[in-house]
Amino acid sequence: MPEGPSILILKEEVQQFAGKRIIEVSGNASIDLERLQDKTILSFKTWGKHFLICFDDFTIRIHLMMFGTYRINEKKETAPRLHLGFSNGEINFYTCSIKVLEGAVDQYYDWSEDVLNENWNPKKAKISLDKIPNEKICDAILDQNIFSGVGNIIKNEVLYRCFVHPESLVGKIPPEKIDELIAECSIYSFEFLYWKKKFELKKHWLAYSQKECKRCSLPMIKKPTGKKKRRSFFCTNCQQLHS
Repeated sequence: MPEGPSILILKEEVQQFAGKRIIEVSGNASIDLERLQDKTILSFKTWGKHFLICFDDFTIRIHLMMFGTYRINEKKETAPRLHLGFSNGEINFYTCSIKVLEGAVDQYYDWSEDVLNENWNPKKAKISLDKIPNEKICDAILDQNIFSGVGNIIKNEVLYRCFVHPESLVGKIPPEKIDELIAECSIYSFEFLYWKKKFELKKHWLAYSQKECKRCSLPMIKKPTGKKKRRSFFCTNCQQLHS
């Protein structure tokens, strides 16, 4: 599943179409495609893993889910969920969820929850975590209403950096360690973005998909954790379990 930094890259890649009129629309998405014909795109926005195509009175929300992809100025052999054609090119989205949001987009999103947004508010994240002391930190970090844009790769890397076991309970983690985790969710997301643009993300992974702890030279544990059952990679020697 593409994480927040990858969606931000998508936003940057389609800026050539901002302010452009859509001259061709097609696809198998279950929305009113004709509504998009001849509409002018006001702007592109992102909120976490949501890619937003904004018009004057509605917004198209695209979520790439687990296996979604997109192509700019080219096509795949399979039919797109949504094809948008312009005088200067095209955008095609595949295997994704597409929804229409009526009215102003700001009513749907709290931009302070997005770890890559300029309005990101770590204090609000702290307040949200304080309300779920019995949740496992591996689930809390993936909560998009607390850390919008953080996905499983970022979760694993942040927990490893902060020496925290993924099955630790939020309320048992020391306050200063919680502050560190919150900060690292944003810090690592920006580093993810930088490395992704340079096509070198994987070589910087310290925990995700790793077989041996780079600090302890011991085997990394790989298991589904928390309510979400997402894969966690961790070292039981240096990542402390707070329970």
